[in-house]
Amino acid sequence: MSLRRQQLLATMESDTQRFNLKREVGIIGAVSFIAGTMIGSGIFISPQYVLSAIGSPGASFVIWTCCGILSMLGGLCYAELGTVIPESGAEYIYMLRTAGKVVAFMFVFSFIIVMRPASATGIALSIAEYVVAPFYNGCTPPQLVVKLVAAGAIIVLAIVNCLSVRLATAIQVVSMAIKLLALTVIILGGVVMLFKGHTENFENSFEETNVNVSSIGIAFYQCLWSYDGWNTLNCLTEELKHPHVNLPRAVVIAISLVTGLYLLVNVSYLTVMTPKELMSSSAVAVTWGNKVLGSWGWIMSVAAALSAFGSLNGTFFSGGRVCFVAAREGHMPDILAMAHVHRLTPSPALIFTTVVSLLVLIPGDFQSIVNFFSFTAWFFYAITLSGLLYLKIKKPELPRSYRVPIVLPIVVLMAAIFLVLAPIIDNPQIEYLYVTLFILSGAIVYIPFIHYKLCPGLLTKLTVFLQLFLEVAPAEKNL
Repeated sequence: MSLRRQQLLATMESDTQRFNLKREVGIIGAVSFIAGTMIGSGIFISPQYVLSAIGSPGASFVIWTCCGILSMLGGLCYAELGTVIPESGAEYIYMLRTAGKVVAFMFVFSFIIVMRPASATGIALSIAEYVVAPFYNGCTPPQLVVKLVAAGAIIVLAIVNCLSVRLATAIQVVSMAIKLLALTVIILGGVVMLFKGHTENFENSFEETNVNVSSIGIAFYQCLWSYDGWNTLNCLTEELKHPHVNLPRAVVIAISLVTGLYLLVNVSYLTVMTPKELMSSSAVAVTWGNKVLGSWGWIMSVAAALSAFGSLNGTFFSGGRVCFVAAREGHMPDILAMAHVHRLTPSPALIFTTVVSLLVLIPGDFQSIVNFFSFTAWFFYAITLSGLLYLKIKKPELPRSYRVPIVLPIVVLMAAIFLVLAPIIDNPQIEYLYVTLFILSGAIVYIPFIHYKLCPGLLTKLTVFLQLFLEVAPAEKNL
């Protein structure tokens, strides 16, 4: 190694005693990250899939309400976990502290290879669908065009998150305002139509409901996709100002807001469109806009794309932090636990998650991505909530600034178990077996690469090269 490189590395290492991510996210940013990540592509795309799965408008409203309640209960349980274990990383760090290293690695392995890329890819595809929709009016846009636009969105937001925490937060706040404006327009349009007497779609609203277990499970999967992001703030606890106060407060404000908006928007959709029109639409908000706004319908396409853009931004922000924390704990290569020496962003972790997301984008389609993402996510939510029950029963002496009744994690845990088992019991598909085997394969990968640290010399040389190339250094915990 040259003398210059040695000096640069020594300078970087000498700064690590005071080098960490800064607490720059206040209560407004916190609410924007949760609500802004939740309100993304889902509410503009998922309603038709929920209705198709469950079969009737009345039952779809029940599903949307239950998912909102479930997200709130899950968020409150995670708020307690975030105050007991005040570290970034969400499920990963909670599993590491309660279930052990192997289970935590199985999660982060699945999270980085399947869950986060699937989430980012699904949102990016929805952005692309809305961006290209006005250019292919009346016909299906080519998949190559859609995927190129989706890839562009992923790359742009990866660059933004690598450049600045403040810029990423500002985008989240601005996109949150756009989302609220778009949803308000939809809600007001529905109210006007209701006052004009368009209530025919709500008659016999529970007729033709699908009551089999598989249909209910798939409806929950598609609906919970719209609520995904309720745990976003737990991924960046170390960058949150006054987390013991702002974490539970932001959860209650954001999830209550989102649930109310989602129910009102669904009322508006079904006021304007018949159930058949809703189920056959490829972009519900655009169909609604064309029927209500006429020649101005393209505005809804733009608003939906910008909304999903903000959700993708939040997904990148939180996902990069989980990868960063896992590397800091020794479960990923050391380079991913480093942050830029000037910008204080975990750029290596963000770059890595971006590359994986682009790879997943190549074969991906929206509906299958949502189903497999939800299956994997709720499998690990169940393990995380079991950890909370363990801490409440076995470690009651740990300091907690916020507590939930023990019945809440029990209820959410039972719901999580149902969501994992429902699609398999009633209508087993080989794909769910593949996903399960992939999750379990994390334990096999752990033994040679993490426990025995296979090929350490090669990784050390690569780490040194990338550290110098990317101008990054190890970051301490910010507790």
